[in-house]
Amino acid sequence: MANQGDRITPTSPKKSAFQNAPESIEHPLSSSWFSWDVLPSEWDILFLSTALKLLLFPAYRSTDFEVHRNWLAIMYSLPISKWYYDTTSEWTLDYPPFFAYFEKLLSIPASFIDPRIVDLSNLNYEGWSVIAYQRTTVILTELVLGAVLLRFIRGSVDPAMQRVISASLFLHPGFIIVDHIHFQYNGFMYGILLWSVLMARNGNKLASGILFAVLLNFKHIYMYLAPPYFVYLLRSYCISPIGELQLKNFLSLANAVIAVFVVSLGPFALMGQIPQLLSRLFPFTRGLNHAYWAPNVWALVTAADRVLLKYVRWSGASIPLNQAGVASTSRGLVGDTVFAVIPTVKPIHTFVITIAFQLIWLFKLWRSPTYKSFLTALTLSGWTSFLFGWHVHEKAVLLVLIPLSLLAAERHAYFRTFILASIAGIFSLFPLIFTPAESIVKVVYSLVWIAAVYFPLSRRVYEYPKSLVYVIMDALEKVYLAGFPLLLVFVTAFPLLLERKQGFQNIGAAVATESCIAKDGLTCPNTTEDMFLATNSRIRTQNPGSSGSSTQAMEFLPLMATSVYCSVGLIWGFLRLGFIYLNEESSYRGQLSEVK
Repeated sequence: MANQGDRITPTSPKKSAFQNAPESIEHPLSSSWFSWDVLPSEWDILFLSTALKLLLFPAYRSTDFEVHRNWLAIMYSLPISKWYYDTTSEWTLDYPPFFAYFEKLLSIPASFIDPRIVDLSNLNYEGWSVIAYQRTTVILTELVLGAVLLRFIRGSVDPAMQRVISASLFLHPGFIIVDHIHFQYNGFMYGILLWSVLMARNGNKLASGILFAVLLNFKHIYMYLAPPYFVYLLRSYCISPIGELQLKNFLSLANAVIAVFVVSLGPFALMGQIPQLLSRLFPFTRGLNHAYWAPNVWALVTAADRVLLKYVRWSGASIPLNQAGVASTSRGLVGDTVFAVIPTVKPIHTFVITIAFQLIWLFKLWRSPTYKSFLTALTLSGWTSFLFGWHVHEKAVLLVLIPLSLLAAERHAYFRTFILASIAGIFSLFPLIFTPAESIVKVVYSLVWIAAVYFPLSRRVYEYPKSLVYVIMDALEKVYLAGFPLLLVFVTAFPLLLERKQGFQNIGAAVATESCIAKDGLTCPNTTEDMFLATNSRIRTQNPGSSGSSTQAMEFLPLMATSVYCSVGLIWGFLRLGFIYLNEESSYRGQLSEVK
């Protein structure tokens, strides 16, 4: 694909969705949020997507399913004073109060449908009633996302393109994988985020700030997006274009946000439970990497440390090793990540790097407080936290992919960044789903989705490259994207080959056991398992830094390969978008009238 759009020029051959468009846009049919002006094609998307989600009811469920069932039981069975203290299950409440109130509301119908759902002692309950009920709540609450996306279409200067983007968001593979198979409520909460973004686009910045405050009290991961909200609302709503403080606006926004936090945290503050609540929300004892490394900078650093460790062992180089890090970071375990060769990264390091990058985007946003600048800075701030944050979960890639989607049709440079990040980000979620049937679903669905999004958007934003630099860049990006089918083959075939190798080892061990003749006071192994226990014991004795056989040590390789390869694309996309944002000609001077 050509990359002419990567040139930083003030104009584009095609009209931008943000160009010459006032921040307050209303479609004639959009007088009410709940008007029934839904087109037949939009109903079709809703019905087809709902049918797919219903078919996924019996699909694989992660431990998050039991987490949320246990939270239903906590909210229903216990008084509010015990919500953040209960330890009946290992899956204790660790979301902010609004999500607890949300689960409280969901627990009431659940108690009528099946009282066992909200029985606090009924751990790991897997009755069909709880499966159907919790899956249904995800579908219904996701309608918030659907309603917001319709409003984006109704107020757009290019409804046809916005309809493609809205459909791609509602049908996003990330929501199918994380919410409707793995199990979470991301669609609902990203609906609130996009509602806040929509209010910013429409010029209702007070409502935008209130909605974001509400979102923060549903899930605290969105605090990574708080800095661009703070700068944008302060600069465009609380300060006039000539630099004067608009006290009325400032007090309105401050009081509204404070009121949201009082409603959320007030009951717990009155009970003196804020320290306990914060200890649940921010468990700082976790390590740098999650069990499955998120595809970020630390995945590359961690992989580099493992490679360097192998080199030191192979070459016998006199490089001091941190023995605590020899067996760390490559086993998919939760805990402190300690490097063997590279100096260990600490929380303060990740914090400083994250803040440093965010300050770059915030400085540009302060100088150019327009809606498009805000949306780009919001995307980059989420991206920064994902790439450099402490103990980042792989699911947090949605902080990047969802707001980035709103920029996809702006011009070719944004579109190409969107494609690179989407393919790498979605593929990085694949390891969450490892059961055979669901693995087919995630791959086929993602391929259909990317094709359905790619072709209409590429036709709109295509620009012919006129520079050799961009031709080379285009070729390298295509080579990188072509590697994903090969990576898929590897991560699919490698476990099968590993299993086959283990099977041959089992057969060999069994034959050795059968042919063993006890003599000289020695005892033959009674079972194949005994043989392997003896073998693994011998390997550990010979190599104390090993966690088992070489076969066992390779079991994490597909996850590591996925994380490392996807991190390359996401880091490149981050640098790409950052360069575009910082080098675009500021539109602030020509749009002072937009700032209120």
